[in-house]
Amino acid sequence: MLSIKASKSSLLAGKKVTVCVSGSVAVVRVPELVRELIRHGAEVRIVASDAALELVGEALLEWASGNEVVTSLTGKIEHVELGAYADLVLVCPATANTISKIAMGIDDTPVTSTVTCAIGADKKVIIVPAMHESMYRHPIVMDNLARLDAIRVKVVRPRLAEGKAKLADNDEITEIVIGELAEKDLEGRRIVIAAGPTYEAIDMVRGITNRSSGRMGIELAKEAHRRGANVTLVYGPAKHEPPRWIRTVRVVTAGEMAAEVKKAMRNADALISPAAAADYRPAAMFMGKMDSGEGKTLGLIPTKKIVSEAREMFPDKVIVGFKVETRGLIEKAHEKLVADRLDLIVANHASAIGAEESDVHIINGVGRITSFSGNKSQIAGFVLDAMLGLLPERSKIKKRL
Repeated sequence: MLSIKASKSSLLAGKKVTVCVSGSVAVVRVPELVRELIRHGAEVRIVASDAALELVGEALLEWASGNEVVTSLTGKIEHVELGAYADLVLVCPATANTISKIAMGIDDTPVTSTVTCAIGADKKVIIVPAMHESMYRHPIVMDNLARLDAIRVKVVRPRLAEGKAKLADNDEITEIVIGELAEKDLEGRRIVIAAGPTYEAIDMVRGITNRSSGRMGIELAKEAHRRGANVTLVYGPAKHEPPRWIRTVRVVTAGEMAAEVKKAMRNADALISPAAAADYRPAAMFMGKMDSGEGKTLGLIPTKKIVSEAREMFPDKVIVGFKVETRGLIEKAHEKLVADRLDLIVANHASAIGAEESDVHIINGVGRITSFSGNKSQIAGFVLDAMLGLLPERSKIKKRL
């Protein structure tokens, strides 16, 4: 077994993925993509066309997956085996030629034959195009992509830049694979997530902010999206970029964050707020740049609390807050839970800010404490698991909408 297996997460543990590789220069990205799938627990087998092997060596693909690469079809009927074996077949990169053959049911390479068997066996299939933009925009290629979409083959749209339809980022492809294979226990739910710091200007170049990286909110948004939720991420000026497949509303100040959260909550079922919105803002912003080297007195006024305002406006919706403290963590978190009438609160020590892993304590409405340790992705799963049972029944959601 590869030493990297499940080194990042177990989100794909027990899942079998067949990666079908065709002859685009983007094939050079495949070894690292395969390794990333394995880092999340997947078992990966690779099928490669002759055109792909002209661009990347068979030995490299075998090293990446830890399995022998299928390069031709024999009496072992590898295409049937791997089409039926897989929980998901990923065609990456997919050239215009390969896309059109799959759409028309033409089976003249190991790749196209494997995909045909997977579609016929009702397996999940993902197509990731990579080619010149002019080829991608060809009306027949577009028609063939639509034809595949009509039979529930998922197409990952390429990035159009420099005259090319470029392969989606490996992180995005990995996330889509995870999402396709995840349990959809949040399907039909609308979740708002407020995340990141805010910035309150003192003058044109200085301001009040904090060390929040925004990563906890991003991981919550990704996990909720994987599980089928319609996610809106209200995101402050953090250093980490949110995924392009998550609907994101960018904000700067605590006031802007509160306003966008309330707007998004109108059609939502729940709010999760690990946001580190500023507690105070300057009473007045200095117009221009204050001179340095002199003592200054800065008047501060408190900002409005996001979860408090959300609870006032939406008394019947599920709200999950976060509390970071240096001492008296559980007591202060419970006080906030009661004061803001939250359904859950997640408490963690300030020393964990920026850390890869941390300990968290989830406190529910009756004061029961459940503690977890893990990375931010794992913690996101714990939080959503705890929230799941608090959501209204689906029939009530449909009635309300």
